[in-house]
Amino acid sequence: MEQIIIHVDMDAFFASVEVRDNPVLRGKPLIIGSLPRERGVVATCSYEARKYGVHSAMNIKEAYRLCPHGIYMHPNIDKYRAVSAQLREIWGAYCSVAETIALDEAYLDVTAQAGNLEGARKIAKVIKQRTKEELGLTCSVGVAYSKTAAKTASEEKKPDGYFEIPTAQDFVNLIIDRDVRVIYTVGERTARKLNAEGIRTVRDVRENSEMVIRLLGKQGQWITRLALGIDERKVTPGRPQDAKSISREVTFQEDVRSFELLKDVLVLLALCVERRIRRHELHGDGVTLKLTYADMKGISRSRSPAECDSAASIYREAVRLLGKVEKRPVRLIGVGVYHLSAGEKRQLVMENLLSEAVDGRGSEMKKLLDALQKRYGLDFAGHLEQIFHMDVLHKTVEYMRKRS
Repeated sequence: MEQIIIHVDMDAFFASVEVRDNPVLRGKPLIIGSLPRERGVVATCSYEARKYGVHSAMNIKEAYRLCPHGIYMHPNIDKYRAVSAQLREIWGAYCSVAETIALDEAYLDVTAQAGNLEGARKIAKVIKQRTKEELGLTCSVGVAYSKTAAKTASEEKKPDGYFEIPTAQDFVNLIIDRDVRVIYTVGERTARKLNAEGIRTVRDVRENSEMVIRLLGKQGQWITRLALGIDERKVTPGRPQDAKSISREVTFQEDVRSFELLKDVLVLLALCVERRIRRHELHGDGVTLKLTYADMKGISRSRSPAECDSAASIYREAVRLLGKVEKRPVRLIGVGVYHLSAGEKRQLVMENLLSEAVDGRGSEMKKLLDALQKRYGLDFAGHLEQIFHMDVLHKTVEYMRKRS
């Protein structure tokens, strides 16, 4: 094997952490995400809930219809991030490069550490053992010659599974008669295009490669290579500056008609975005506004180049974009910064942010926050940093909506 890659995927991560911390939940259908009476989706759920057809990204109302007796909880993102940091310490001890995909998932290049398949097998066993003993959680692990094959392997024996795919031929033998959606990057929309041409399995892709390329262009070339077991991508450490954009959004529990309220919400969203770009020492030169209307029609508006190195400038640009959209009931609003690049190194703590209130760009934000405090009876003094927590942000926005 020219390279040996391990893919680690935690089993129902959010739900498993909650069960670990509260054993009373064990064996019960647990759904993490929005509550049934709220708008939103399922973030993840226990395997007991999956037996009822509940799955990630499902509308929470549909989840409740399928599993009305389930236990519904809001996610505790800060807790999950803390556990994720512990996981990264374990993963990092056994690889030369780790590519973290999410809080609960990573590719590990163990080529040098393992030496061969048997060595990789031992590393995988140790990772699973340490994860269980030190963190009280289970994970599924795949070992393979490529990233695509490693991810496919980790999904073969879930939960708490292990599977290996040593060669490209082993990969092809495993998936050749499966649905085309088993191929990485083939989602529902792409699958529909392929199905319309009679291409339903990986075997069909291999036998109709020219048609696939003609139909899908560069993506078709990628898909046909994967259908042959070819994936030469390397494990690369993810860097915040590699992200195309950073954004924050909120969904209202009832549609909002007041665009003045939307402007007020943009103050808080701009603060959240500024914190994230500064924390990663980034700078952007474009601002995006995202809206979803009550009829579920979504739009986005952007402006580039645009000044967006502070919460105040992000807010100004977002409000300018908001003034150009159709004014009708809104379900969701979000703001983001894109065209990211490495910026001046600055440590972002709330004291720094508030101290900027006395100079040029900070004074504008202080006035906006003072206006919010007066308008809605909020108290940001000493508590503003909590707004960066997703649950606090949502609760604050809902409080503002009810008071508006």
